[in-house]
Amino acid sequence: MQILYTAEALATGDGRNGHARTTDGKVDVDLAAPKEMGGSGQGTNPEQLFAAGYAACFHSALRLVGKQAKANIDDSAVGAKVGIGPNDAGGFALAVTLEVSLPHLSREEAQALADKAHQVCPYSNATRGNIDVDVVVAED
Repeated sequence: MQILYTAEALATGDGRNGHARTTDGKVDVDLAAPKEMGGSGQGTNPEQLFAAGYAACFHSALRLVGKQAKANIDDSAVGAKVGIGPNDAGGFALAVTLEVSLPHLSREEAQALADKAHQVCPYSNATRGNIDVDVVVAED
């Protein structure tokens, strides 16, 4: 694979209760475990960052395949929900729901584009077979 871009970040402190910063300084956040996991909730957390990244990446893939199909992708949006919980091996696992909004397309057309985007998106390709990802079309 020819690498086109590399993002670089460093996490310091106490893991989920620390700090993360990209080398270019564009992302610079305090981290805190969510209250639901016994933390203070006073900072962002890795699941929020993953949700934002996956939503943006998937939306980009959706717009690409939509343009290729000459579909009306105006007002499109993608929401991501990232859940975390214990797995059966003593660790933790993630589960993702991607909610796709394509208000100018039929449900069937929107689902077809979402399914195609799921094959194109680098986050989808990276997570496939590793975590549960559910791609649903929003009721517009």
